[in-house]
Amino acid sequence: MKSFLSRSSALRTTGRNAFPRTLARCFSGENMISPAQQRFADLEDKYGAHNYHPIPVVLSKGRGMSVWDVDGNRYLDFLAAYGAVNQGHCHPRIIEALVEQSSKITLTSRAFYNDMLGEYEEFVTDYFGYDKVLPMNSGVEGGETACKLARKWAYDVKGVPANQAVIVFAENNFWGRTMAAISSSTDPSAYEGFGPYMPGYENVPYNDVDALEKKFKENANICAFMVEPVQGEAGVVVPEDGYLARVKALCVKHNVLLICDEVQTGLCRTGTMLAVEHDDVKPDVLILGKALSGGVYPISAVLASDEVMLTIKPGEHGSTYGGNPLACAVATEALKVLRDENMAENSMKMGVVMRERLNDIQEKSPIVTTVRGRGLMNAMEITPIGDRDAWKVCLEMKDKGLLAKPTHGHIVRLTPPCCITEAEVHEACDIMESVLVPN
Repeated sequence: MKSFLSRSSALRTTGRNAFPRTLARCFSGENMISPAQQRFADLEDKYGAHNYHPIPVVLSKGRGMSVWDVDGNRYLDFLAAYGAVNQGHCHPRIIEALVEQSSKITLTSRAFYNDMLGEYEEFVTDYFGYDKVLPMNSGVEGGETACKLARKWAYDVKGVPANQAVIVFAENNFWGRTMAAISSSTDPSAYEGFGPYMPGYENVPYNDVDALEKKFKENANICAFMVEPVQGEAGVVVPEDGYLARVKALCVKHNVLLICDEVQTGLCRTGTMLAVEHDDVKPDVLILGKALSGGVYPISAVLASDEVMLTIKPGEHGSTYGGNPLACAVATEALKVLRDENMAENSMKMGVVMRERLNDIQEKSPIVTTVRGRGLMNAMEITPIGDRDAWKVCLEMKDKGLLAKPTHGHIVRLTPPCCITEAEVHEACDIMESVLVPN
């Protein structure tokens, strides 16, 4: 097999999205990885699809805020699996729930009742204040479920003519990579080459209530508006205060469901249990995922009122794994950990400390142009100098013990677990300052 380094130049020139995938392709010279890490990278390259462009490190262990590579080097994790590990890596209570339930029964399918699902459904609906929950596995399945619910509600309740229901999405949204999800995307790297697309989807600018109102007035067949309270993949874009409250009022006025995608923003990430709480809003349909399991198992959930949820009848939607006993045990404990350990409050406090440090770094750095965020969902915009761009910044931080990942080429997301301590915030910011501020 050819060495990765000999093939790297050719791979970088095969197209705008043909990124190198393995570790040695990403590095050269002093940045070469160890033989132990290279072995694992080689296996992924040979046998796996080339659909990711990872930071060059091979991880083998995680506890709390920290992860370790196969060589035993420790890193502060400032991605937290895109917000799936809000409780910290391998939280002992969640792992205990996983192990205990896995020794009893893991999967029954929904062909039968099981002794975990009903109790979990009661717990999660009470936890968030909804009538019903529909359990699924991945975040994108949650989004798909919400869209199906909105269309069914449109025909059964709102009275939209058959096959005419329209769902509106905010521009620059991201909720996954299924055909439905990319059909709502305005990012060419998500949708180009995968058409034809799902009909009945339209877009409006994010954080633009006037544009949304114009859309509602023009089309009485609009049944739902789906939006992230803070746009994650777009680069941690925070709307102006009151945006969601005004959106909710518009939805009520025009009899449109407000669907809030809290897969990444929810569960203490932005300093409140749900990001919609910043505007004191309750969406008609709430989508949860990622940290719903604390990062140990794929779990998602869609919550809604009886009026919306009961439009779906037996056989019209489902999942073999959705609502399985193992998922129910894990999700219940993961939610209890967030509440018992006051992680929303910690996220709010540590987010303030972090942004103070990041703003100070921005003032002294020639390449950091913007700092923004809410709670522990933050980002820095990087203006390259020469070939020193956001990717290079992340590589340099990795070499000093901090893991983060760029998005859209020039933005570095900073989303550590919500259990982070103030000492760990300063440890991480010291690393960032050493990389971003000239000596």
